[in-house]
Amino acid sequence: MNKLMTITAAAVLLGALPAQAQMGQALGPSKNKTTLAVFGDWPYSADLLSKAPQLVASVNSDPKVRLVLFVGDIHSGSMPCTGAGLVPPPPVYAPDWNTGIYDIFQQFQKPFVYTPGDNEWCDCQKKKEGDGVVGSGAPLNELGAVRDLFFARPGTTLGGQKKQVITQATAFDPAFPDDAQFVENVYWEESQVVFVTINLPGSNNDGIKWAAPYTDEAARTQEVAQRTDADLRWLDKAFDQAELDGAAGVLIGLQADMWDLTALAPGGDGLAGYTSIVTTIAERTAEFGKPVLLINGDSHVFEADQPLADPTSPTGLVYGLPSVTNLTRITVEGSTAANEWLRVTVDPKLPEVFTWAEVQYLP
Repeated sequence: MNKLMTITAAAVLLGALPAQAQMGQALGPSKNKTTLAVFGDWPYSADLLSKAPQLVASVNSDPKVRLVLFVGDIHSGSMPCTGAGLVPPPPVYAPDWNTGIYDIFQQFQKPFVYTPGDNEWCDCQKKKEGDGVVGSGAPLNELGAVRDLFFARPGTTLGGQKKQVITQATAFDPAFPDDAQFVENVYWEESQVVFVTINLPGSNNDGIKWAAPYTDEAARTQEVAQRTDADLRWLDKAFDQAELDGAAGVLIGLQADMWDLTALAPGGDGLAGYTSIVTTIAERTAEFGKPVLLINGDSHVFEADQPLADPTSPTGLVYGLPSVTNLTRITVEGSTAANEWLRVTVDPKLPEVFTWAEVQYLP
């Protein structure tokens, strides 16, 4: 039985779950303030990997942190992938890398939520992630390896303290059973806020043709279409839940920087692959009318902005959408300069709901 069939069959057993989970509702919402530790695009060097104990200790020692969120890219875009399922293996590959990062994630004491980035799956076909001639992995194989390891227990977080979350693997729309494969898309509710993650990678949403010998264009375009449609349905589900529960806010976690203006320069990857996602986020955020915080990685330099507030601004012009003033976006620090993590505080009693501060764990 393949993975999709296994997950779909498991959904039939929902009668064994609490009633809330059967309806797709997040468990354990509270009205109290909560704090998240957020980071991504890490580790991008052997030096940062060697200093993982300092990062883990910094987060674990913060008594306010209740959950850790990682927004993609468990290695740099010039480091090799696992070579999963390839016989013979590619000339350059790192079969144990994912397991090593998984072991680090498990050292965080609080629940740990991970959403994938492009470097660990869709970019593995790029020559720069291999030996300069051939990439180090087939994208769909690498995504399968990520799912098998990091999402082996659907609906359960990583980290020392486990948390039950709602996963698209079991809470998918019955009209779209293929959505069950997106075990990495999750949401939960806490502090009167709905938190949702979607698998949305950089590289223009996997919109770049894969390099030889992985040039299966039909497979790539099908992957993009299926995942993007599933992401849109998952976003709608999260906003529906927020509206049903009268939530104070929504927090979205994903990898791609959908307003990375360098991608629009000649030779850049482009941003058109994100149009439907941004449009849906804009429409649902405007309808929701309360604070929505989107956190992404991908472009590596910390920034907090309101990308859709001014339609005439550089970011506002990218998608040509009407003004949305209640959407805030944060790009977390990453790459080789990732010497900090982001403390995000969620307080439903505050009008702005979300506040944040950068926390340095390295000098």
